[in-house]
Amino acid sequence: MKFTIDQIAAMLQGKVIGSGTDTISTIGKIEDAGKGAIAFLANPKYEKYIYTTQASAVLVRDDFEPEKPVGTTLIKVKDPYSGFTRLLEEYDKLMSYVKEGIEEPSFIAPDAETGERIYRGAFSYIGSKCKIGHNVKIYPHVYIGDNVSIGDNCILYSGVKIYHNTVMGNNCIVHSGTVVGSDGFGFAPQDDGTYKKIPQLGNVIIRDDVEIGANTVIDRATMGHTIIDKGVKLDNLVQIAHNVEIGANTVVASQTGISGSTKLGKNCVLAGQVGLVGHIEIADRVTLAAKTGLSKSVKEPGTIKFGYPAMDHKEYLKSHAVFRNLPELNRRVHELEKKVLNLRAN
Repeated sequence: MKFTIDQIAAMLQGKVIGSGTDTISTIGKIEDAGKGAIAFLANPKYEKYIYTTQASAVLVRDDFEPEKPVGTTLIKVKDPYSGFTRLLEEYDKLMSYVKEGIEEPSFIAPDAETGERIYRGAFSYIGSKCKIGHNVKIYPHVYIGDNVSIGDNCILYSGVKIYHNTVMGNNCIVHSGTVVGSDGFGFAPQDDGTYKKIPQLGNVIIRDDVEIGANTVIDRATMGHTIIDKGVKLDNLVQIAHNVEIGANTVVASQTGISGSTKLGKNCVLAGQVGLVGHIEIADRVTLAAKTGLSKSVKEPGTIKFGYPAMDHKEYLKSHAVFRNLPELNRRVHELEKKVLNLRAN
């Protein structure tokens, strides 16, 4: 990465205070960044470092005024943290998309199609009738089954498995160990106590700008589609069952399990170790706190649920306040019971 300070300021719609022609080649923390690096100052606790930093440029809030001279160029922006996050994103893209070419041994079916600037790592496999977009990075030991479609600018890290008929949009990232399109958990109980497997004939559709953490599993639909909508972010160790639909920009934290045919709205937040039963619907902007167990649909947008079984967050806090006082309440009940018995005795 090599940009002038003026170019970075233009990207972030910022104002340069100092030299705008110096070159930035890396990103660093304000306390230890060196020449050629850019840092940021968002927390007042770190202001002392603005006067000693060796960084070539520092992002600061647009109303920041130093108390004494600084030896670095300032870029004034509305929100330094958001601005720095954008720089990190751009830097990550540059580093992630450096790889190109084909490492051997690897396999691609003769009828598969790939775009330009592809990277195919050693021992990767691309099946028949696949369509892979431009600038896709397929790391070693990735498996892509038959008839899979992957859009532009996607990254599949080592060990990812994409089953047949999966459709993936643009700008998606899938981390190591994740499996997309495995069979849903479908078995029909028989009279003799055994279970008969139900064929899983659907697929998984992942739309643009989705990121999926390591060792997550997304099952294919029994019929139709399992859908991960645009902008969804899935943490490590998440289980998405067959025919689940997750709305745009929803985030799901680690060790969450979503049972079959459940539908989540847009902009929901599921914290760690949340469990959802199947065949329920969750409205937009619903938050489920850590370890929530949800067994019923949530129809009111913006609802916050907590606990197992799930309760309204405010009701949960009231109940928990009573729960914490149970020992004292128990003591008082016993005292009252003794007094009542004494009254009867008299």
